[in-house]
Amino acid sequence: MLNLDALPSPLWVLGTGTGVGKTFVASRIARAWAASGPVSYRKPFQTGVDRPDHPEADASAVAGPAITAESHVLLRAPLSPLAAALREGRTLDLEATAAWCRRPAGGRVLLEGVGGVMVPLAPSIHFLAWATDLQIPCVLVALGGLGTLNHTLLSAEALMLRGWRIEAVLLNPGADGTVLETAEENATVLQGFLPIPVHVLN
Repeated sequence: MLNLDALPSPLWVLGTGTGVGKTFVASRIARAWAASGPVSYRKPFQTGVDRPDHPEADASAVAGPAITAESHVLLRAPLSPLAAALREGRTLDLEATAAWCRRPAGGRVLLEGVGGVMVPLAPSIHFLAWATDLQIPCVLVALGGLGTLNHTLLSAEALMLRGWRIEAVLLNPGADGTVLETAEENATVLQGFLPIPVHVLN
């Protein structure tokens, strides 16, 4: 299994889509890091909540001893950031959000994306186009079962074509109820296509 403590900082936790378990993985990484020092968890875009301490906010799930958890842009509708912002009549300041992500911290920095890697943030700007300029490596979280091969290969290729360093692909069978054997078979297939480690979470 991947040594979470050995992952670099800063680091993005990205996903092939919504509901793959990005926050679950971010929480595991943050807790592994916190065993040896302070961690700053940052969620630049959070939809579906109206306040930072909302019980459904991802920061609430990650916060813990030695872990400072923050969100930047909060949008009420559980939609893509672009769609949710349009519903509220807002225009997101992506430059300010990038500066918020780059702030120095007293320890390791862990960032979590929103939705899939190409989720729209603003007209003609998706997450991948915006986040590439930050030049921060990532782990890519995916489901364990049916459909994950296509979604994972598409997401990984999109990242690699823009020069991203993917530290690992993490299949999360707990997110879709896939049996461990099937997830491990999918990991083996993916390893034959990708020049990066593929692990199954348990």
